[in-house]
Amino acid sequence: MLQITHSIFIPETELELTYVRSSGPGGQNVNKVSSKCQLRWNAVRSPNIPAHLRERVLAKLATRLTTEGEILIASDSHRDQGRNREECLAKLKSLLVDALHLPKKRKATRATKSSQRKRVESKRKRSEIKGLRGRVR
Repeated sequence: MLQITHSIFIPETELELTYVRSSGPGGQNVNKVSSKCQLRWNAVRSPNIPAHLRERVLAKLATRLTTEGEILIASDSHRDQGRNREECLAKLKSLLVDALHLPKKRKATRATKSSQRKRVESKRKRSEIKGLRGRVR
């Protein structure tokens, strides 16, 4: 089970992991061992994401989805399958946590009278300094 939040879990049966030959590190071994991990997860058909959250996930990750609604993640930065697999799972978790995060509502605030006065005063002083740089008459 991949735990995304305290209430959202993705069972490993939904995740399709395949291993292919890597172009990453491994020396001569790179041509013999399939160490690159490719993770494929169908976000559209996953029953473990509530419907109201699924819409947000699909909207946020729209550029990463295939036409079937799958998210593809690959990792070949390590020499062995296990670490590449863990990195793929961590990437998926990170993507979903970021997509599910609700930004805080912004409270509209106003500048204080004092800050407005200071800003105008500093602009006036700066203008005077620049005006003194001109020709002397």
